[in-house]
Amino acid sequence: MDIVLDYADAALLDKVYSNFAIPRDNIWRQIVSLLTIVNIGGFLLYIIPASLSYHFLFDKRHLNHPLILKDQVRKEIKYALGSIPYMSLPTTAVFMFEVRGYSKLYDNIHQFRLGWIAVAFQIVTFILFTDCFIYWIHRGLHHKLIYKYIHKDHHKWKVPTPFASHAFHPVDGFMQSCPYHIYPFLFPLHKFTYLFLFVFVNLWTISIHDGVYSVPAVMKPFVNGSAHHTDHHLFYNYNYGQFFTLWDRIGQSFRTPSAWDGDSPLAQVLQNGNGKANGHKAE
Repeated sequence: MDIVLDYADAALLDKVYSNFAIPRDNIWRQIVSLLTIVNIGGFLLYIIPASLSYHFLFDKRHLNHPLILKDQVRKEIKYALGSIPYMSLPTTAVFMFEVRGYSKLYDNIHQFRLGWIAVAFQIVTFILFTDCFIYWIHRGLHHKLIYKYIHKDHHKWKVPTPFASHAFHPVDGFMQSCPYHIYPFLFPLHKFTYLFLFVFVNLWTISIHDGVYSVPAVMKPFVNGSAHHTDHHLFYNYNYGQFFTLWDRIGQSFRTPSAWDGDSPLAQVLQNGNGKANGHKAE
């Protein structure tokens, strides 16, 4: 995150702070700057891709499903925008440790002898590492002692739209993002690669809420897509995975998506022909 901070300093913040003679390495300047960047960046990484997904990918006929709440899109956006500032607080704290040099993030692509091969390896291991731990964190959030206090709000959106992607309790959101933050403190990771992955996981989170159920046949046994995650919203105790189906299969929580059996929320709307659909019974 120091790359973004350095760019923001050069582009704008140096001029702002020059009036107060506060140097770049001042810890309070860094905290305020990062908090501002995380809030603005979090808002933009949510609202722009989610809006594009909603307008160009999401089939609006989903909105005729009886499990869609009244004014659901507005409620999803309102909830997400209310959560992002709170999620930014612990996120900024983690980024401060990165900026202060406590992580294993590095600048020079050739710092490791394998160069780009090392970066490719980092991308693969980052995805596998975070997929594993998000599965168990997500599943833990469904424990009866925790669920109603933290994760239940995200399941208000039984038939989610792309705007539901970030519409969860701040503690829920940060807990599920923890593996992304933990990885670079345990393993070397190229800084620009980390930024790329940070954007990617945000886009992926939106994509599994977009109601686009098609997956290439060769990837169906492995990739956890929107069809899987829609069933998670409907049936609660299945398909906790983020990227892949591996941990759901290991944890015996895998469910073949209803969409692949012709029973997606959209299919139900279309089968009824009058804009209404039979709702799934929640477990």
